[in-house]
This record gives sequence, structure tokens and C-alpha cells, in this order.
Amino acid sequence: MTGGELPDRPPFALRARLLTPLAAGGTQHEADGLVLVDGAGRLAFVGPAASRPVEAATAIDVRPWVVMPGMVDLHAHLPQLQNAGLGFALDLLTWLDRLTFPTERSWADPSVAERLAPATFEAFAAAGTTTVLAYGVVYEAATDAAFRAAEAHGIRAILGKVMMDRGTYDPIIEPSTILDRSLRESADLISRWHGADDGRLGYAVTPRFAVSCTAEMLRESAALARSTGAWWQSHVSEDPFEITEVRRLFPDTLDYVDVYDRAGALGERTVLAHAIHLSEREVARLVETGTRVAHCPASNLFIGAGVMPLARWIGAGLGVGLGTDVSGGPDLSLFSVMRVGAYAQMARRSLVGDEGGILDPFGWLRRATLDGAQALGLEDVIGSLEAGKEADLIAVDASMTAALPGADDDAPEDLMSRLIFRAHPDMVRGAWVRGRRLEGPGRH
Repeated sequence: MTGGELPDRPPFALRARLLTPLAAGGTQHEADGLVLVDGAGRLAFVGPAASRPVEAATAIDVRPWVVMPGMVDLHAHLPQLQNAGLGFALDLLTWLDRLTFPTERSWADPSVAERLAPATFEAFAAAGTTTVLAYGVVYEAATDAAFRAAEAHGIRAILGKVMMDRGTYDPIIEPSTILDRSLRESADLISRWHGADDGRLGYAVTPRFAVSCTAEMLRESAALARSTGAWWQSHVSEDPFEITEVRRLFPDTLDYVDVYDRAGALGERTVLAHAIHLSEREVARLVETGTRVAHCPASNLFIGAGVMPLARWIGAGLGVGLGTDVSGGPDLSLFSVMRVGAYAQMARRSLVGDEGGILDPFGWLRRATLDGAQALGLEDVIGSLEAGKEADLIAVDASMTAALPGADDDAPEDLMSRLIFRAHPDMVRGAWVRGRRLEGPGRH
């Protein structure tokens, strides 16, 4: 099988090995499966090829490749991809000042975004990501250029212009105008892009984090998200130094989560990245409000922020998906994030004792797909390969993960384990959103 033989647009039929979480629970595996995508880009059938012999006989046969749901990345920074792998062990605030802010400042020239954003979305697709929730920069024109690139590429993207009024890396804007200007520019971007292409593109109101935002910015940004139906995203409890600074800046609040709670920002349309060092009170409040969390274990270890007590948070009922947090995380692949997350949880258990169940390979797959979709309120649309959903899927050459040529893993859990712990950077051979093939995988 070669990438050039893959379908570019619906309708089409793929015959492959299938692996997907199911909305009702559990995981479906078909050693010889069939995926039928209708002309509207929806999944018309997912199941054993033997049950649809006529369609199976004429389907594009990609066996032994594995067809899976596309990955859902709940936290990334578009302009930071060029810094991936840099800044190891710098604390968060130093890392921001030394690496991140200078890079984001370069996007003041929108031509930089126009040049880099298309390649960035291709890189996401090449890693198997078909849906991304990402931060842009403080500049409206650059964020608009990123949306145009996502529109052209075909990826499912929810983006936001970064908002910072307590301190900003924009050396030109008059400080007294930042709040009103940032709200106005965000509202303009929402009017242009939120819900574009029948919902494939969306907007997330994006105050960077409490350290860089006043209480008024947080409150007004949350009101903007509510009034427009947009998402709201920020960071929370990533780094001990950050938490200390938040306590200094907001002395009248109970804790970090309370800063956002008082702003009216918590809720089912909110995704907070990291959430490592939460108190039990904070976790309970996030659960109560339906606020979701993006777990970014590779980033957390890379900059030494800490290790999330994932089992405890899941046991408390907190909704958790996965994020790469590039470039805090050094890799765009959520398969790599799953691997680092699994190692981190095993290390935590060995150091602090049993805090609850450790995720098995299928559990990590669910976090990277269906749970990510649920965090965005899109679980009825994407996140698993089930009839009626939109055809956001990837084709993976699992032979690249074999330890020896010709080795074959018949057990589905063994297959998923190798995809996590022996992930190969070129193993994603095709990616589709609504049945339309994305540039990136297998093309370069």
C-alpha cells in the first residue's frame, strides 16, 4: 500500500484493521474491518468486512494498516512549534521570557503566520491529530492568518488570540488600551471564524493565564465567551512558582481555580491546561462546574513542572483529555504524549503509592480521542469510529512499531501498546476530516 492510493474525498470505503473506543464504553477491534464514508463525509458503517461482502470486495484495501479515530489535541501553541525541543528544565516563567515571548513577538508580522501556519497544521496531521485546540498570539492579523491556513488545510481547529493585559510582549500597543482592544479584536475574530465551515472551525477566547491577566480581563473574556457561545481556555496550576505569583496577584481569592471561578470562567465550554498542583477543593469545584482539563505530561516533565496525580483526578470525576503543549512539550504526537504519561504515572505510583487505577493502552487511546472530544462537547460528532459520526480518522502503519521485521501482534491491546511505547514518527500514513484527506501524513 502507498499513500498515493488513499482516497482524497468522500465517498469511499476502506478495508483495514480497525481499533476505536466506543461511546457506550469498551473498545472495538476488527482484524478485518470495513469503514464506509458517505458523500457527506459521515461514517455510514464501521464493522467487520464479512458483514458487508459487496462493499468490502471493492473497498480500498489498506491492510495490515490500522484505521483509528483521529487524535484530539486539547492544548498547543501554534507559533511555538519552531521551538520544540528547546529550553529543557527551565522553570515556566523563565522559559516564557527567554524562548516563548520572543518567538510569539515575531508573529507581529502577519506574513510570518502566513508562512508557518500551513506547515504547522500539516505537522499536526502527520502526527495523527485531526482536531486541535490551540493558542495563537496577541496579534489579531496573525491569528486571522492562522484561521485561514486551517480553513485551507481542512483540519478541525479551535483557535484563539492570546489576551494579556497585566504584561504583554507587544512593545507597540499602549498599555491603557490593551483590555478594550483585545476584547474588540477577539469579538471580531469570533464573528469571522466561530462556527465557520459548518462548525469545523471554532473560536476559544484565550486569556493566557492569571499571571498575565487582570481580574477585569478574566471577567470580561469569560463574558465574551458566554455571550457568543465560544470556548474559553487558559492555564492553571502548572508550576509552583506560577502558583505563588497568582497568590500574590490575587490575594483575596481562595486559590488558583477560584481566580477563574470569580471571573465566571468555569463551565462545560472551558478547558484548562495542566492542573497538576490542585487542592481537593479545586478539583471538586472543577468537577461541579463541568470544567475540563488538558493533561500535558510531556510538557510537564520537560520543564520540570511536576506530575499530575491523574488517577486521583479521574477518580474524583474530573474530565481529562490530552495535550501536547508544543513547545513546552517537545513533540506534536499524542502517541508520544501517551507514552510519557504512562511512564509518569508509573513513576508517581512507585514514589507516592497507589492513588487509583493505572490507565491501560486502551485507556490512553480513549483519553487521546473520545475524552478529548467530550472535553470540547463534540463527542457526538468525533472521537470514535461509529456510524453517524463525522469521518475524522487516521490510517497507521503498525508494522513500523514491530521490534523485528515481519512481527505481528494479533491481540488488540498488544497492538495499542506498541503504538504507544514504540511509536514511529512516520507511522501515520493518512488522515481525514469529514472524509477529506489532509496534507501532511505520508506526503513528505
